[in-house]
Amino acid sequence: MTTEQLYSELNHVNHSREKRLHYANLVLANPDLIPKLLDILFQVDDKISPRAGWVLEFMCSTNIATITPYLDVFTNHIHEVHLDSAVRPVAKICELIAKAYTCKTKNDLQHHLKNSHKERIIETCFDYMINDEKVAAKAYGMTTLFMLGKEFDWVYPELEGILITDFQNQSAAFKARARHILKKLKKLKS
Repeated sequence: MTTEQLYSELNHVNHSREKRLHYANLVLANPDLIPKLLDILFQVDDKISPRAGWVLEFMCSTNIATITPYLDVFTNHIHEVHLDSAVRPVAKICELIAKAYTCKTKNDLQHHLKNSHKERIIETCFDYMINDEKVAAKAYGMTTLFMLGKEFDWVYPELEGILITDFQNQSAAFKARARHILKKLKKLKS
């Protein structure tokens, strides 16, 4: 399947779990489609970009190892994604990467996630926190920052400061996640 054919297929993806899972399974069964899917995702001004993000998120939720060979491409371009409906799946993928990386069970991603990848993910997640993003991107971002922040001594103080400063002006969903993260940060200090 060419990039153009995949692009055309993504027109059939919608918000339904069934469609997203169908196309995620198609990509998982044909790993040569992953670079093409990433190409479409990073056409950041295109209305199909979010659909590529939805499929990539479902693919990573099913098998996070599939993104491992593409960590350079993914982390080099995530900061460019700006359409709200594309930012959310990218933020979720960052969280899935952080979860796999910090998992106690050994996995392939732990050996391939370099400091440069982590730094780009952290930078993008801080952008989610300080920019006018939807609450889902902020929630995924703060969780990612908490998980990856263990290795960077400057992340926790910055994260805590943002959470405390923004707490009163954010939604109930943001406050719930922020309380959870602040509680964990406080526990680490004691």
